[in-house]
Amino acid sequence: MASPVEQFKLKPLLPLEVGGLDLSYTTSALWMTITVIGVTAFLTLSMRGGRLVPGRWQSMAEMSYEFIAGMVRETVGNEGRQYFPLVLTLFLFILFGNLMGMIPYAYTFTSQIIVTFAMAFTIFVGVTILGLVKHGTHFFTLFFPSGTPIALAPVLIPIEVISYFVRPVSLSVRLFANMMAGHTMMKVFGGFVVALGIFGVAPMVLIVALTGFEIMVAVLQAYVFAMLTCMYLNDAINLH
Repeated sequence: MASPVEQFKLKPLLPLEVGGLDLSYTTSALWMTITVIGVTAFLTLSMRGGRLVPGRWQSMAEMSYEFIAGMVRETVGNEGRQYFPLVLTLFLFILFGNLMGMIPYAYTFTSQIIVTFAMAFTIFVGVTILGLVKHGTHFFTLFFPSGTPIALAPVLIPIEVISYFVRPVSLSVRLFANMMAGHTMMKVFGGFVVALGIFGVAPMVLIVALTGFEIMVAVLQAYVFAMLTCMYLNDAINLH
């Protein structure tokens, strides 16, 4: 029986090497492409026609729009409206990627730390540049808020600096670890069902329950990633 982590192995579909650098088109890249197409089709087709009384698909698209718009408005404020497309894109990309990974024989690209870290690091760099451009050197008050007793500086500043630079790690590991752990558990219980044969009813029941739980985690992790992005934007725009 295949190892539970075998499902996370990257397989090159179109091998390509340039200057000793492996640029192969892999299963992860394929499912990211499918996800982008899926999100584009969902938003485009569901809003085509723009009915006054929305149908099922249009309602889902409008709910997604309003949900993220409300999140940005409440977390960042009016100045965050221009970053709404970024947050909505991140949310839908991660959400669709997580949910498509629940399809049998699909590949969950959010279970790859390099993918989640690339997204988190891009956000971290972008937010940092935004804060520096908007506030200049005043941005560094983020690490030592005004009004704080100067005696706390030797303790507070290192803590704030470390917590700031750990952001891309925590943001990426949270998504990667949750998706990888859930799919690994499903594979393990699936192995029990096969091994036990007719006595595998109990593991089968657990798989059904675990599937529902994984769908909930898939949605929750997309929400958490989007929410933390909004919080980081708020820090860069409004400081403390």
